[in-house]
Formats: sequence, C-alpha cells, structure tokens
Amino acid sequence: MAYAATISNDDVALLEAVHFHGDIEIVDTHEALLRACRDLAAHSILGFDTETRPSFTAGVTNKVALLQLSTDKRCYLIRLNRVPLCRELMAILSADAIMKVGADVKNDIRALNTLRHFKAQGFVDLQDMVGNYGIEDRSLRKISGIVLGRKVSKAQRLSNWEAKVLTPQQQMYAATDAWVCIEIYRRLLASE
Repeated sequence: MAYAATISNDDVALLEAVHFHGDIEIVDTHEALLRACRDLAAHSILGFDTETRPSFTAGVTNKVALLQLSTDKRCYLIRLNRVPLCRELMAILSADAIMKVGADVKNDIRALNTLRHFKAQGFVDLQDMVGNYGIEDRSLRKISGIVLGRKVSKAQRLSNWEAKVLTPQQQMYAATDAWVCIEIYRRLLASE
C-alpha cells in the first residue's frame, strides 16, 4: 500500500479521532507497579510514551511524570512522580525480547534516564520507521492520520501531568498515545 507523504493540519482536523478502548490502570503504588510489570513482561509488543508537566519558563524542564505502557487491551499509566523506576520496570525497558513502539523514542528515553539510568533495548521509533513507507511527516498526530485515517487528539498534551488526580480526559489521551503506536506499527507491517 502506498501512503501519502504528508497531510495538512486542516485535513487532519477533519478526521475522526482514534481512542483506546481497553482498560486504563493508574499505577501509583509500589504494589500496583509490581503487578503491572508482571503483566507487561508477558507481552512481546507494547505501546510506549511519556508525559511531562510543561514548563512555560525558558530553560526550565520538568522531570517525566508519567510513563505509558500499553498492550492491546490494557494501558498502564505509571505515575513516575509517585513511584520509582524500579528494577522490574527497568528490566522491561531493557528487554530486547519485548518490543516497545513509540514516537520520538530517543527523547523519551533521554528523559527517563535522568530519573534512573538503564540500557534501552527493544525500542522501535515510528518517526524512524515511516520514512521507509514514503511518509515525510513525523508527528504522531500526522502519522496516525496518514496510516490509520484517524487523528490522535492533542488537547491534553500541555496539561498538568503531576496533578493529584489525572482527569478522565488526561487518562484517555495518555492511553491512546501509547496504544495507537502499536496499531500504526502493525498497519505499516501489514501493508508490505
């Protein structure tokens, strides 16, 4: 299948939004994190993303607040501002046998490494991959529009990811951002 090289913002705006329809689990305790890691370690492919509370001050960068790891049916929203990057979680991020698919993976890994250093293995960056399919756009929103024909909403991107409680809108945004990466990856491979 041939994909369009680019898509305009206006054309993306006309597309229906894509949403994650599985279970979303907030992980903010050590016990919940260990349960999540046991489930995640049993999967061979995961959607991957991170969120950081935006800073509107020049030169000020906040630490990663949220790590999203998604299977087809469940997305774990790991609140790194409440639980640490534990050994079990680092084992998943370092496992070559577990594929983690995301967009702009290098920057996400760099940000996670400021919390605790680990050797990232098994990652696939859609931004690197789509060029092989003639796609020039690199934003997840536009890649989704081109490959899936549906848009990823970015309405919650600049919200407070360190908030005491994540809103349902934040949860859906975060889960969709991770899960949709698996969908895009599979669609690209199926089009070969």
